[in-house]
Amino acid sequence: MKAEPTELEHALGYSFGNPQVLVRALTHRSLARESVQPKDGATGDNERLEFLGDAVLGLVVAEALFAAHPEWSEGELTRVRAQLVSREHMAVVAGAVGLGSHLRLSRGEDRGGLRHKATVLSNAIEAVIGAMFLDGGLDPVRAFVGRRVMGEIAEVLAEEVRTGAALGNYKSALQEHLQAARVGVPVYRVRRESGPDHRKRFLVEVRLKNAGEPGTALARGTGSTKKRAEQDAARRALEKLIAASSASGDAEEQAAT
Repeated sequence: MKAEPTELEHALGYSFGNPQVLVRALTHRSLARESVQPKDGATGDNERLEFLGDAVLGLVVAEALFAAHPEWSEGELTRVRAQLVSREHMAVVAGAVGLGSHLRLSRGEDRGGLRHKATVLSNAIEAVIGAMFLDGGLDPVRAFVGRRVMGEIAEVLAEEVRTGAALGNYKSALQEHLQAARVGVPVYRVRRESGPDHRKRFLVEVRLKNAGEPGTALARGTGSTKKRAEQDAARRALEKLIAASSASGDAEEQAAT
């Protein structure tokens, strides 16, 4: 590592009783699978801790949002949680605590700049959260999430939900994503309306339009208005496309190691 673990513990706001669990959380599979083991003798990578940390992170963020916003619907809670635990945001959190300089990588991957890759950083911070949970339980995770993962951004997102400013974000983001990939544009169709006039529910489908008629169905969404249903459909489509892209990127990374 390029920096002392105590520096990272200071940034995390938590001191590990068992330092080895933190070392494990910082160990990328490229180092764990090297034929020559590191001088400190530590073995094993952080992938199992990443799995645990992802689940713990989702729970703690959901718990905090549920308690802070009893007025929010399930859809609003889901929307904000998805942004807070997203790969992009968690990579920013990892950068804020200087996690990259503490990662344990093979020499080849280190030279290739892997410690600065958003995917690696977001995975590693989830592994650190998993390690924190194993070492100290939920309380230190709650403190870290409240300070680093939520903080001011949670208030910004809450204001967007309150004012409706977030409406339009997912549709715009989906269109930008598809345009960047040069695969077509999204089109929206109402598939079903239900409920009385004062409690309408709309089911909207978003499809990918390239040449000719709209083709592949990307996702469906629901809402109390057509606009909200379109936003929900766009959100679901975007999440699917990002997940598929991330899975492809992880597969390429694994093949390279």
